[in-house]
Amino acid sequence: MSALPDSQENDRVKRRMPSVERKVSDLKPGDMRVSLIGTVIDKQGNRIVLDDGTGKVNVDFETDPAIELNQFVRVFGKVMQTGEDMEIIGEIVQDMEKLDKDLYKKVNSLKLGKD
Repeated sequence: MSALPDSQENDRVKRRMPSVERKVSDLKPGDMRVSLIGTVIDKQGNRIVLDDGTGKVNVDFETDPAIELNQFVRVFGKVMQTGEDMEIIGEIVQDMEKLDKDLYKKVNSLKLGKD
């Protein structure tokens, strides 16, 4: 039995599974939700191609995302396997143009144990 009145019970926000930060080359069929950071190298309608330096992946959105070619973004979405390839069903796109890319690369190399 819920402690909330019926009117509030129906207003609850559905929680999404947390995303896992991945590189394109590390995407796995078992991944549910991921976040990827990279550069938009192609955009046609609701579909973009994201390149993170380790690979490229198609990302499909329900609506045309307000992003441009060569923009540095983070994408949150669900992983879908299409044959031998992976594709992302995009849920959120975040502008990362103000991110210090050199610092980002340095932090990632430290997380991976590389210099």
